[in-house]
Amino acid sequence: MKITFLQFLLLSFASFRLTRLVVFDKITEFLRRPFFDEVLEKNEDGEEEVYLLPKKNGLKGWIGELLSCYWCTGIWIAACLFLCWLWIPFYSMPVILILAIAGGGALLETAIQHWLSDDY
Repeated sequence: MKITFLQFLLLSFASFRLTRLVVFDKITEFLRRPFFDEVLEKNEDGEEEVYLLPKKNGLKGWIGELLSCYWCTGIWIAACLFLCWLWIPFYSMPVILILAIAGGGALLETAIQHWLSDDY
């Protein structure tokens, strides 16, 4: 198996974007909700804050632990994207390309925002 630098870069950006989508983005919150319990705590100012804790046992607990770890989820997503690219490239490449473009755009936007905030 031979992978070019461009393919590696596309898979990397796609993995980055899909991992962030699954672990952090609000649009996928409904997918994460069954695997977490909400805990309310009061902070030092007396305001209530909501914390998400993975379920305690079973498959839901395991998935909750996985989703609470960005690095762990990233490994599984990278493996799935790579296997899809390897086994079903015709169907997976458009998805990988879209995710890679979105991931590259997100990184570029973050860099520009960081650069602009340093000037002010």
